[in-house]
Amino acid sequence: MAGETGMFTVQRTIGSVLCCKCGIPMQPNAANMCVKCLRSEVDITEGLLKRLVLVHCPDCESYLQPPRTWVKLQLESKELLTFCLKRLQKNMNINKAKLVNAEFIWTEPHSKRVKVKVSVQKEVYHGAILEQSYLVEYVQQDHMCESCSKVAANPDQWVAAVQLRQHVSHRRTFFYLEQLILKHGAAARAVRIKQMDHGIDFYFTSRSHGNKFVEFIGKVSPIRSRSDKQLVSHDVKSSIYNYKYTFSVEISPICREDLICLPPKAAGTLGNIGPIVICTKVTNSIALLDPHTLKFGFLDADQYWRTSFKSLLTSRQLVEYIVLDIEPVSSEVIVGGTKYVLADAQVARVSDFGKNDIMFNIKTHLGHLLKPGDLALGYDLYSANTNDMELDNYRGYVPEVVLIKKSYEEKRQKRRPKPRAWKLKSLVMEVDEKVNEDKMASEYEQFLKDIEENPELRFNISLYQNKDYQPSEATSVADGEELPSVPFNELLAELDDLELRDDDDDDD
Repeated sequence: MAGETGMFTVQRTIGSVLCCKCGIPMQPNAANMCVKCLRSEVDITEGLLKRLVLVHCPDCESYLQPPRTWVKLQLESKELLTFCLKRLQKNMNINKAKLVNAEFIWTEPHSKRVKVKVSVQKEVYHGAILEQSYLVEYVQQDHMCESCSKVAANPDQWVAAVQLRQHVSHRRTFFYLEQLILKHGAAARAVRIKQMDHGIDFYFTSRSHGNKFVEFIGKVSPIRSRSDKQLVSHDVKSSIYNYKYTFSVEISPICREDLICLPPKAAGTLGNIGPIVICTKVTNSIALLDPHTLKFGFLDADQYWRTSFKSLLTSRQLVEYIVLDIEPVSSEVIVGGTKYVLADAQVARVSDFGKNDIMFNIKTHLGHLLKPGDLALGYDLYSANTNDMELDNYRGYVPEVVLIKKSYEEKRQKRRPKPRAWKLKSLVMEVDEKVNEDKMASEYEQFLKDIEENPELRFNISLYQNKDYQPSEATSVADGEELPSVPFNELLAELDDLELRDDDDDDD
């Protein structure tokens, strides 16, 4: 401002003095000593703790927070740094030192040492502030926590067991639930997990942990549950009773992509949609869509278990069709966050080619996805043999074909098999002898394909980058249309300390 008006301004200069110890020029301070001389005269880290002990459980990777609380922390995490600094704070307050900065110093993972570089400030010599850094070493002392000690002494020493079951012919629901449990850490307190033929068993050392886990399952899927208890021991003198609790949790047998014939009571609850509807999504409620009118409705767990109907056909009975012609008859409609377009289509079974000329004229909700020549998966009600009494009441209104989704199997077969760019975490589970591992591997591969094809399905799933993946230029098929895949921006960085499921097998 003064320069614009032409006024003369005097530049302010900062004077310097000589250090009273070494004599070098320096900016004046309260002690009249340079930083080097101050540090040689005063050590502000004197009296501060430089070596502490962390009680560490080697089994569950948790640390003891006195007096009895155990906290699960990862190495070099923000939470562990906060935990370490809290151990120093009281000592710093006594010595009137102020914490300025802290960071981890890398050590060998098996050295049982955690090193933190700490910077502190303290007032010395008539108000002069001195800052200094020093190293704090935390020694990990292994000591099993109470729950791990009980498990080590007796692996069957559980208090609460949650038996999760779904009476269907596949495990797709459990693959999805496994990812939700991992993402939210719902089974972090489980001492044992066992995979059974029709479900999974979770064992806990506390009844409250079992209750909390059942509540979590009820928030992500439609369930009904009951609990029982069995007396283990009784101390007559102190009137102490020890029980084992069992929670039986049954998940609704209705799964995504199932075809359903609604009973009149359920249809009336949903505004008389249907009677033939598709299950499009399962959370704590069941989302149903009428593929011929695009009407939809939601059944919560209580409403479902009052009627308790079953699926007419399931995803294992899907038939492949080829689209001969398709013509949209409505504009785009968004139902439950998903886009649909009602269309008239002419389709034929792929298995009928060269055998007969049977074609079907149908309505479909996939008018925005399908075009002539595409393959689609659907249910064949024309030749299906069903024993549903409700279906017999609607014989004149039942469509011959209901399409469910677009098929990419033919394009996948043309593509050279290669690993995926992403991985999933998995729970550490014991496997029961009755489980068919080959069947489970095939169903898991189909689950991975569903994740690639359905963005809504992977919304609540954590996908991790596969560091062994090497991108290839030949990612598209002969007709130029790329297969569905997971965008790279949806992947999380792979963590070395996570156990990742190896899903690099070739497509079935």
